[in-house]
Amino acid sequence: MGSAADSYESYWMATAPGPEYPRLTESLEVDAVVVGGGVAGLCTAGELARAGCRVALVEADRIASGVTGHTTAKLSALHGLRYARLAREQGTDRARWYAQSQQEAVEHVVRTAAELGVDCQLERVPGYVYTETEDALEDVRAEARAAADAGLAAVFTEETGLPFRVAGAVRVADQAQFHPRRYLLALAEDLVARGGLVFEHTRATGLTEGRPCRVTTEGGAVVSAAEVVVATHYPVFDRALLFARLRPVRELVVAGAVPEDADPQGMYVTPEHRTRSVRTAPYGDGRRLLIVTGEKFTPGSSGVRRRHDRLADWACERFPSLRPGYRWAAQDNSTTDGVPYVGRFHVGTQHVHVAAGFDGWGMSGGVMAGRLLAGVIIGDEPRWAPLYDPRRLRPLREAPALVKFQAEVARHLVGDWIGVPSMPDDQDLGAGEGAVVRFHGRRVAVCRDREGRLHTVGARCTHLGCTVHFNEAEQSWDCPCHGSRFALDGTVVQGPATRPLEPLDTDPPGPAPGRQDDAR
Repeated sequence: MGSAADSYESYWMATAPGPEYPRLTESLEVDAVVVGGGVAGLCTAGELARAGCRVALVEADRIASGVTGHTTAKLSALHGLRYARLAREQGTDRARWYAQSQQEAVEHVVRTAAELGVDCQLERVPGYVYTETEDALEDVRAEARAAADAGLAAVFTEETGLPFRVAGAVRVADQAQFHPRRYLLALAEDLVARGGLVFEHTRATGLTEGRPCRVTTEGGAVVSAAEVVVATHYPVFDRALLFARLRPVRELVVAGAVPEDADPQGMYVTPEHRTRSVRTAPYGDGRRLLIVTGEKFTPGSSGVRRRHDRLADWACERFPSLRPGYRWAAQDNSTTDGVPYVGRFHVGTQHVHVAAGFDGWGMSGGVMAGRLLAGVIIGDEPRWAPLYDPRRLRPLREAPALVKFQAEVARHLVGDWIGVPSMPDDQDLGAGEGAVVRFHGRRVAVCRDREGRLHTVGARCTHLGCTVHFNEAEQSWDCPCHGSRFALDGTVVQGPATRPLEPLDTDPPGPAPGRQDDAR
């Protein structure tokens, strides 16, 4: 791969830098405050502003730059093998609600992009879920039937535009793909034009519920509002203990130019090969940008670089004309019953709302969330809103997934501490390497950045205390329990953590072997 691939830069971020928005420095009062500037937050704020509400949006980093800035940007109501499971576990009516709400989100983006006149490279294409093996063929056939019963234009087919044979696929017409940053930056401009306020580099650190509610920011400024929406991908304020029901999943992306005649003319996904997802985007000069996603894993797992190389090898084998130029990673959370949590945050509140758990389908899910939450707040709740209610709990259906996830968390809480080696002094870290070691009874995260500078911080995640792991490929400290990510100096890159890793006054003497190396 070339230098662009080594930089782990998202194509969407590289090609749509966007304007700077100010940091919040003074307290203010609004009708509603939205915490989080990704697709769900921006869509919610935009819908509320269109309804006449005075809205403030606060984002810890840059808007549309986190998960949203690193998505594959498939805008689809076909979400893997979702409908057969929904119909089986929750009934056909709820499967229809899911299909209706997701397809309406697709159409809402199409209408809004036309209304705003934004060139977001939006293209209408079919979506496919495919299998290459006969063993999974009946699952795909069942999904085609369930998706059609749910109201989607779904059919089973053995013909696709992929350059390799598939055993069968679900095909759903009238889906879409687009440039998410261009669309959402235009949405932010429209929000401001309607009197909304957007603040970047403004991390929310506290929430007090009441009349009004109060959101406290890292710099001390307070936003008072009648309604609060927490749309931070993983809730940074977890009044409903959703951390016990959300499992973080990270996926890798490689992208590069292919000739136009290599375009498979659709969006494709298979659960096989640790997930493989394929789509294209306009690239100019008779070429398309081929975007391939896969290699699902838990944050904090080793071998990220090896996984990325494996994904690139698969993409180049299946698309021989591909010349990879970008690689990046995205992260999302899955719920225990496969349906996002969107609605009132917990049983005791009427004015605090949440959007989380999109399981890799945050484009249609985030747009759906914006429409649902705005409807709840202004008193025009969609008929399908109960499907997504975060207060739901189905013990019999959710128990196996819940127990499995919590067992993984417990294993990390205990095992990662037991396995931490003491810090000897006969070996040093190379540039770009890091390790978690035991020093004077403490977990210490020590690394040397690619310029050779040494960084030493506490290794205990500030969310719930798990031990962070070093991600050599992306040069970050990642928490395997709930997905928080930190820069080498300990600053928060991704929540649910809101506080940095503990700074250490002095570097521990000696080097740091016994390292959790990223397998190459």
